[in-house]
Amino acid sequence: MVEPANTVGIPLNHTALLKDELDIVIPTIRNLDFLEMWRPFLQPYHLIIVQDGDPSKTIAVPEGFDYELYNRNDINRILGPKASCISFKDSACRCFGYMVSKKKYIFTIDDDCFVAKDPSGKAVNALEQHIKNLLCPSSPFFFNTLYDPYREGADFVRGYPFSLREGVSTAVSHGLWLNIPDYDAPTQLVKPKERNTRYVDAVMTIPKGTLFPMCGMNLAFDRDLIGPAMYFGLMGDGQPIGRYDDMWAGWCVKVICDHLGLGVKTGLPYIYHSKASNPFVNLKKEYKGIFWQEDIIPFFQSAKLSKEAVTVQQCYIELSKMVKEKLSAIDPYFAKLADAMVTWIEAWDELNPATKA
Repeated sequence: MVEPANTVGIPLNHTALLKDELDIVIPTIRNLDFLEMWRPFLQPYHLIIVQDGDPSKTIAVPEGFDYELYNRNDINRILGPKASCISFKDSACRCFGYMVSKKKYIFTIDDDCFVAKDPSGKAVNALEQHIKNLLCPSSPFFFNTLYDPYREGADFVRGYPFSLREGVSTAVSHGLWLNIPDYDAPTQLVKPKERNTRYVDAVMTIPKGTLFPMCGMNLAFDRDLIGPAMYFGLMGDGQPIGRYDDMWAGWCVKVICDHLGLGVKTGLPYIYHSKASNPFVNLKKEYKGIFWQEDIIPFFQSAKLSKEAVTVQQCYIELSKMVKEKLSAIDPYFAKLADAMVTWIEAWDELNPATKA
């Protein structure tokens, strides 16, 4: 059985990488006791906590962490009418943290994710590995069979074009999970006791033109490169679907990264996912999405952005128009979602005005 790492006795990392350039975003409805396990790795960083649910409830944060906390009242106050684009009673509310951050990089983690152990028993500093992924180039245009050629002890294999070996900037680092896998409700129901015990020591670039199911529980990204596309959609309270927030963002992000020539990596780091959510509750949230995704994924696979779209915002607005045009026939929800995508960009630009050169 895989167990979380014990971090007691691990000294605080006083030489934390990118300490002043990275924010940690955590969505939650409960006290953040789980941060005690992460203290050696995360305490040097600034936290942005997005409180979901009842805003009158007090969320306790362990002493010693530098943080700001936003609840629904704060979101309404800061965004005004545009607050309608931020989901309620769903972890998709985390993307508000991306919007208010002023740092170059974001690491987001769920409050049921603990520190994993590598095969040697050493505690895994997930944030450090994410940073290494983001600071290292990606190779989306030609697959390297030795996985990430930029890692120590690896390189480009014979036959890899020299013209592509410089790589491109990495926009997204997608981490994985030990213990509870990130399964949908039907898979949970047929494999209720399955646990992921495999620790694969690999990082790879997802090839251009290939989509992936992005999970938001262990994720980092370059906010300057791709932040405006990291919108987790309209989910949860008042919406006909849930648990597709991170995947929606992932599909949009990958289309835009492919268009702009940016990279997405997946693999290391691992976290320990401590508990399985209720599959019957999940099935209610996912039910329509399970059917809709059979049309949504081909839509994203065929989506082509124009040459005029040279910024993430321009790409995202074009994508929102395609969503309204192509997906509204599936359900009126997608017209509402397309409008929310535009509202999100407007709110992003208001809080993050472009600086003049």
